[in-house]
Amino acid sequence: MKIVPHTRPALQVVVLGGGYAGMMAALRLAPYARVTLVDPSDRFTERVRMHELAAGRPDVTHSRARLLHGTGIEHLAARATTLDPDARAVHTDTGRTLRYDRLVYALGSHTTPGGEPGERLYTAETADALHARLCRRPGTLAVVGGGLTGIEMAAEIAEAHPGWKVRLLTGATLGPGLSDRGRAHVRTALDRLRVTVVEGHRVAGADAVDADAVLWTAAMTATGGLARDAGLDTDPATGRIRVDAALRSVSHLDIYAAGDAAAARARRAGALRMACAAALPTGAHAAAAIAAETRGTAPRPLAFSFLIQCVSLGRKDGLVQKVRADDSPREAVLTGRPAAHFKERIIRFTLTFLRLAAHRPGALRLVPWIG
Repeated sequence: MKIVPHTRPALQVVVLGGGYAGMMAALRLAPYARVTLVDPSDRFTERVRMHELAAGRPDVTHSRARLLHGTGIEHLAARATTLDPDARAVHTDTGRTLRYDRLVYALGSHTTPGGEPGERLYTAETADALHARLCRRPGTLAVVGGGLTGIEMAAEIAEAHPGWKVRLLTGATLGPGLSDRGRAHVRTALDRLRVTVVEGHRVAGADAVDADAVLWTAAMTATGGLARDAGLDTDPATGRIRVDAALRSVSHLDIYAAGDAAAARARRAGALRMACAAALPTGAHAAAAIAAETRGTAPRPLAFSFLIQCVSLGRKDGLVQKVRADDSPREAVLTGRPAAHFKERIIRFTLTFLRLAAHRPGALRLVPWIG
């Protein structure tokens, strides 16, 4: 009599969100589980290029089917409408219900605008609509927010649309996370592009800004409503899911969070800010933790350190700011055209990492902060 060996059914994993963190988590999990990626778009968006899209770059997306080809991952083009942790189920707007053994919550973040987005108020998420407005009659544009997103948007738009008068308004100091040398270079670049910088000017909302168009970059919030409504422990200030060192929800251990949706911490970095720089590593780590579970081993704590901040200042200028492990700035900077070229290479590498995860996952072990 032939004995048929017993085989355990494959782990069912649902990944919510197809951005940097969600794509990396899904791709890294594919060899170990049956993975369903839930995202309404059939295109993967390079969110770090939204300032380029606003300025006139025709497209910042890539075929999701091509990135997932050959991995066995099912892409469900839908939005998750309800998360039921007790039943381990996700309900979608297509009417389909997905059951899971483990879930990765990677729905990212969004800008919280100071008003209702429309003809006059824009955010990074509506960069294509902003570009359409910029191509019509020139006028005045106010960029609200002096962080890296606001700086990149102001510089890119001022360079590509010189007919517009661009102001950057910030309630604090310009580039608060930059060193003195880094901030000085940003000021010089913005002045060269004729961007007026107004510091210490807190704006209550778009209606309080005198401009033909307002670009709001001042507040990012995790897309965590689905998690909060499902009873997961979330940070009320940011909407991020509270997680342990392995990126498991502290209230629901079969749910992991990655990217901007996770209130993640690492021993050397401390609290991780919302950024692509943290999205890829946390997506990879959530996948590694789930894979460890399938092998019956305890997931390792997240090990992550910040290295640099890269800032675009138009197509021919940039800033690469060296930072400590906790993201605080060092004085060392790279500026000008070399910095612009360096940032472009970094952005291209993000897609390279996703392709490696799909087709040569072993190669990612050579990348310390991902592998």
